[in-house]
Amino acid sequence: MGKFKLPIKFNLPLPGLRKSEPLTLGLDIGSSSVKICEMSQTGDGYKLLKIGSAQLPAGAVEDGVLQDSDAVGAVIAALLKNLKIKRKKVAISMSGYSVIVKKINVAVMEDKQLEAHIQSEAEQYIPFDVDEVYLDYHDLNTNTEESGFTDIMLVAAKKDVVDTYLDMLAKIDLQVVVVDVDAFALENSFEINADSGQNVALVDIGSSKMSINIIAHGASILARDVVMGSRQITEQMQGRLKLEYEEAESIKIGSLPAEDNGQIIEDIFVNNCSQWILEIKKAIDFYISNYPDDEINRLVLSGGGAKINGFDKLLTKEIGLPAEIFDPFADMDKSNDIDADYLKIIAPEMAIATGLAIRFAVL
Repeated sequence: MGKFKLPIKFNLPLPGLRKSEPLTLGLDIGSSSVKICEMSQTGDGYKLLKIGSAQLPAGAVEDGVLQDSDAVGAVIAALLKNLKIKRKKVAISMSGYSVIVKKINVAVMEDKQLEAHIQSEAEQYIPFDVDEVYLDYHDLNTNTEESGFTDIMLVAAKKDVVDTYLDMLAKIDLQVVVVDVDAFALENSFEINADSGQNVALVDIGSSKMSINIIAHGASILARDVVMGSRQITEQMQGRLKLEYEEAESIKIGSLPAEDNGQIIEDIFVNNCSQWILEIKKAIDFYISNYPDDEINRLVLSGGGAKINGFDKLLTKEIGLPAEIFDPFADMDKSNDIDADYLKIIAPEMAIATGLAIRFAVL
């Protein structure tokens, strides 16, 4: 890993972290809600201790940037109090325009040489002033006997955006020890549940953005965020059918019937889901064009959008790959205090928080 001031911590070196260190508190700050996950390590696995979610005021977070730090901090503090969580070291993740994830190809070199190269040449890879970002990288070790070049996963995050999160959380007595990227936190969550050897496309559909991460041979090959999400469906249903937010949400996930508005709702679904599918296809086609002999085996869906009634089946039909809804807690021990019905409902939305919660608090 790179050794910059505030690293963006990837999941890739996870097996090498010191097992004696405590796990962090996973804190996923989205555009519409905050998700918190607390876990403990049990032998070779994990136990879910506490879990919760709380809605954020409209506009408090936009495209991964804090717009109302005080409001977000108050929601997080209240949720921690309600869950009776005492842990102070947290892991958060970033997304949106302020974060760039890019795979570059460079000559194989020693660690110190590589770090110096990344620092000196970063501006040619990222669209930001290098002095205005935190940088980190990970060598994917793709070099062969025939090639003296290797792929590097490079991450840049704008300092002012990251620092706003750090300041906000410090005010409520939380210490950020890991800053990750949404797509890689999702990968972390998947890796502790996955069968090894399969290439997968992880698709997390949040309220206002979709994260796509294609994993091949245990490493992230492509990671991108797309600014579209499930909130668009809810808002369109509210506007066209004059519904309250909660009612529109319930219809969206299939827990309330559409009644006489079936055709209007279907049109809204088809229009939005078609856009999502197009973006997923673009990512998969890009992957296939670069790795034509290394097929993707399946699609794994998470986030609130994954719960939209029938979307997994539609995606399977349109993409031609089996799609499944991800439950990060399926094979995990759980505290007896956690309601099983609640956990089943919220599980797909907790994938990123879970990936953050299994990080070790190594400074």
